[in-house]
Amino acid sequence: MDMEIIKEGNDIIRICREEGITISELAIKYEMEKSGRTREEIREYMRKCLDVMKGSVKKALESDGYEIRGKIIGGQARTMWERCKKGKTASGDTMARAISYALSTMEVNASMGKIVAAPTAGSCGVIPAVLLSIKETYDLDDEKLIDALLVASIIGMTIAINATLSGAEGGCQAEVGSASAMAAGAVVSVLGGTPEMSFDAGAMALKNLMGLVCDPIAGLVESPCSKRNAIGTANALICADMALSGIKCVVPFDQVVVAMKKVGNQLPCELRETALGGVAVTPTAIEIAKRIFGDKWQNA
Repeated sequence: MDMEIIKEGNDIIRICREEGITISELAIKYEMEKSGRTREEIREYMRKCLDVMKGSVKKALESDGYEIRGKIIGGQARTMWERCKKGKTASGDTMARAISYALSTMEVNASMGKIVAAPTAGSCGVIPAVLLSIKETYDLDDEKLIDALLVASIIGMTIAINATLSGAEGGCQAEVGSASAMAAGAVVSVLGGTPEMSFDAGAMALKNLMGLVCDPIAGLVESPCSKRNAIGTANALICADMALSGIKCVVPFDQVVVAMKKVGNQLPCELRETALGGVAVTPTAIEIAKRIFGDKWQNA
């Protein structure tokens, strides 16, 4: 199989249909050809990533004794978790747990702890939160989650090829939006959906967050980043459910990716990770930045 032909979602769907294989199987064949690593080596690497994700979703739920650079966030994951444990959340058990996990991972990231950049540090909470909450709800084993990570990876690859995963280049739509699309497609696959359904879920997830700007307060990956990871998590679960029910995205995945790239190109630099626009220049945000950096802050 010539892996050079895999550039878009349509390529993946077509090959899966022609070969009678899953997206995860195609992803591992692709990686074997590109990297020269064996199937076992690739799955072992994904297992290590999964283990890091497991640690990051729980660390901030169980401890409040870590140091966060800007002290803008911290403790929210544990607060959400306490509410979740009471069993009466407005968003339901799976969603509430997932949001707790996303917030935890972002707090671990902000404290310079170990996370998996999936696809970036600024969006690191979405995929672990989605997959590990689904694991618990459906009692999935780790092999299923490794398959899901393989699906997420190849979906992310097509976004990287045809658009961008960088907030500095495309805004937060390229980071949290892409993570949400990757997670949505992975969930659909692991819960028995077709490749077409996975890419419908990914397209809906990316479309829902299109235009999302990147405006970190004080230039730190804390706020509004952590809450945007929460919404990316919720968005992925919602879009997975829609796709699994048979709802199709009106605009195909590959076209949505191209549209996202064009929107990113149209965003002014102030809204692409520079902390020169959006909520980063509100009075409160400027006060926070001055508290952290003093008069050296660029907006002082």
